[in-house]
Amino acid sequence: MSAPGAAAPMRGLQLAITSIALAMGTFMQVLDTTIANVSLPTIAGNLGVSSDQGTWIITSFAVANGIGVPLTGWLMGRFGVVRTFVLSVLGFTVASFLCGIAWSLPSLILFRIIQGGISGPMIPGSQALLIAIFPPEKRGTALGIWSITTLVAPICGPILGGYISDNYHWSWIFLINVPVGLIVTFLCWSNLASRETPTRKLPIDTIGLSLLVIWVGSLQIMLDTGKDADWFSSTAVVGEALIAGVGFLAWLIWELTDKNPIVDLSLFRRRNFALGVLAFCLGYAVFFANTLLMPLWLQTQVGYTATWAGLVAAPTGVIAVLLTPLSARLTARIDARIIATVSFIAFTTSYLMRSNFTADASFLDFTLPLLVQGVAMATFFLSMITIMLDGIPPERIPLASGLSNFVRITSGAFAASIVTTLWDRREALHQSRMADLTTAYSPALKNALAGLHALGFPDLAAKAAITRNMTAQAYLLAANDIFWASGWISLVLIALVWLCKRAAPSAAAAHAAAD
Repeated sequence: MSAPGAAAPMRGLQLAITSIALAMGTFMQVLDTTIANVSLPTIAGNLGVSSDQGTWIITSFAVANGIGVPLTGWLMGRFGVVRTFVLSVLGFTVASFLCGIAWSLPSLILFRIIQGGISGPMIPGSQALLIAIFPPEKRGTALGIWSITTLVAPICGPILGGYISDNYHWSWIFLINVPVGLIVTFLCWSNLASRETPTRKLPIDTIGLSLLVIWVGSLQIMLDTGKDADWFSSTAVVGEALIAGVGFLAWLIWELTDKNPIVDLSLFRRRNFALGVLAFCLGYAVFFANTLLMPLWLQTQVGYTATWAGLVAAPTGVIAVLLTPLSARLTARIDARIIATVSFIAFTTSYLMRSNFTADASFLDFTLPLLVQGVAMATFFLSMITIMLDGIPPERIPLASGLSNFVRITSGAFAASIVTTLWDRREALHQSRMADLTTAYSPALKNALAGLHALGFPDLAAKAAITRNMTAQAYLLAANDIFWASGWISLVLIALVWLCKRAAPSAAAAHAAAD
């Protein structure tokens, strides 16, 4: 990523206004990665599709955003940081409007793909420009403003998305971006156009980019459609798997041999980068999957509204905001592997606490594990990025950061698709086991029916109520299974962290922490 040019730092009111505008650009993009999570049941119901199909709204944005990340460096070098950022914000705003007026699930998915793809430069662009407009002695303040927006947005996303879904039409979760995006576009162009960075003609790896789109897109489509098409019994799913596999191999060979690859895979020759990226992306994938599953389960099976499902998720962000400054100071002083271990232990504790949920769990029971998860989030990104970027030359850090974030974002999208499939499969297994134990001659069933009859339920309604209760219990057990597995995966990832070498504290890692 090009560093914005040599213009003098801003001062006074202009600095304040431009900082707020750049921070709002970051806020919008991060907000849209979480705002739709709690709204999925509402959107799916309004568009006449299942909640499983509704997960495409999340995964399409994430995959497109992940693919767009590797292009950021080329775009900024070719067209300038200011122009790239401003056009990205404007394009994101237009795409948000299109999402808000979407008339069907396919149209919404298409507009989310556009929204995710075009927003790739927003976060790194806002970070680079914030650093450039502050005096050198106050660049820590700039990074602090930027970091806080990336932490506050995930708190606001579920709460705002839930409130809008419960009180207004779901389209407003996207339409609220429009006035903010237009203001950010105007202010940033007005104040920063004169600070454009030098541009130069750069080669672009069009074949590598095309192969990347093909194999990532095919794999995501396979994961999203496979559960409804009975997986490999479907010719279409087999075809998608073959395209993904062949496309990946072709992309891998091309990227390793091309002079100007869109993704520099040679970085994986470094031990800390390879192992760090693996731990980072698996940890994030498990986190993202659980972030999607929790509100989906609360709304479809527990009876929570979208607003209350969003409030359950809020403690994670609050704790993360409070502890991140402490985490940054500790990461600069002690072994990052220790901080990463604390993070994974907190993740493990949070997931295992959730694996003990019961049918009568209270709001407090749901929020306590997420308070613990906040500790994990405050330590996870900084420690893992310090490990990953250790020993990488400064000029290659933007490439390394972009590559790690591409893998992180796409792995989160894949995990979102996989977790909904696993949830349905485990629910079917638990329900079949309960059905085997609940026969027409079962004393428990007879007593339950007698109790409902005594309350005035007709026989058919009583049986329907019992069936519904069994289904809810099966989904609870299925969710607990996933929480339990997530906890143990997080614990195992600690071993990967300690296979890495001790990393020297790096300012570059802090700069890249939430790209």
